[in-house]
Amino acid sequence: MSRYDWLDPEFAAIEQVGLRRRLRTVMSAPTGTIHLDGHDVVLLGSNNYLGLSTHPEVITAAVEATQTFGTGASGSRLISGNSELYTTLESNLAKTKGTEAALVFSSGYAANTSVIPVLAGEGDLILSDALNHASLIDGCRLSRASKKIYQHCDTGHLRTLLSESTAFRRRLIVTDGVFSMDGDIAPLPDICDLAAQYDAMLLVDDAHGFGVLGKDGRGTVSHFGLEGKEIIQMGTLSKAVGALGGYIAGNRTLIELLINRARGFIFTTGLPPATLAAANAALDVIRSSPELRQNLRSHAKRLKTALIDLGYTLLPSETQILPLVLGNPKRATSLAEALLTEGVFAPAIRPPAVPTGTSRLRLTVMATHTGTEIQQAIEAFATLSEV
Repeated sequence: MSRYDWLDPEFAAIEQVGLRRRLRTVMSAPTGTIHLDGHDVVLLGSNNYLGLSTHPEVITAAVEATQTFGTGASGSRLISGNSELYTTLESNLAKTKGTEAALVFSSGYAANTSVIPVLAGEGDLILSDALNHASLIDGCRLSRASKKIYQHCDTGHLRTLLSESTAFRRRLIVTDGVFSMDGDIAPLPDICDLAAQYDAMLLVDDAHGFGVLGKDGRGTVSHFGLEGKEIIQMGTLSKAVGALGGYIAGNRTLIELLINRARGFIFTTGLPPATLAAANAALDVIRSSPELRQNLRSHAKRLKTALIDLGYTLLPSETQILPLVLGNPKRATSLAEALLTEGVFAPAIRPPAVPTGTSRLRLTVMATHTGTEIQQAIEAFATLSEV
């Protein structure tokens, strides 16, 4: 009898309900088409929305940084890992987001789970959208603050919860800007007004809006013209930016406080120089290449329209994220595998990434898809709609 005998039935239970996950091997750069498990397939499952991970200027910056600084930071930022590349990138991010300062973390997950416990703790209240990303949820748990969940994008419910919670020391509203699995956009103007009315802080996770929405790709806050408002903005460098990392953008005092209290910042090694330089170069490309966002919107509209015409039902997404909800996880997996045989990689998304009963294909287009690749994807769905 082994102390690890419980592992077998635990794993069997996962497999029985259609929630087993497998790692697939990608053997090429994530362009519109990838070489996956030995086959070339159209990629509809990437967050590399603008295709910048393979942009020549971004790659050149990464190579030059490696040659100058080496392959790793070799220490935490508070000891020896804070290269000048961080200073350049954080200044660029603050300028882009219209804030006094910014601080880069090793990932978006680390940023969210670090900043929330600094902003709220015992005696405070966090009000969180029901469909917020797992990193926001885990940040709320780590904070030890009280929590109330408001119905998805329901500002009436949020107002009620705020009006009933005046006894708390501080209150913090947290929401995604663009919801990663549904593709819809939070009603930020109304949320921002409520935060001001009820003297609550507001944190917006802009991971899937940054680089895509707003003037010059500045994100969801810019999309609604809310620059200059007291909004703390989190974002990632691993989606539209095409690199790795997360950041918090806000006033200078907040950033200084995070440097001194954010555990996910203090107790981790700095990012590789190549990653920092690539992200900085990508920010410049985003500002100077509006055609990338135009291509992205055009491809998303074309694919969405075609799928609806074929009889598929999509959630009312406003972005490049097109959710095809199928309900049962096995049904989602079955369609994903069928598409793969037709040369299209559109992975199934199942609990816990989405709520029970809402398993789906999360289709994402890229600015660098060709018209031929989008057409190939449409034809694959057309073939399967007739089965």
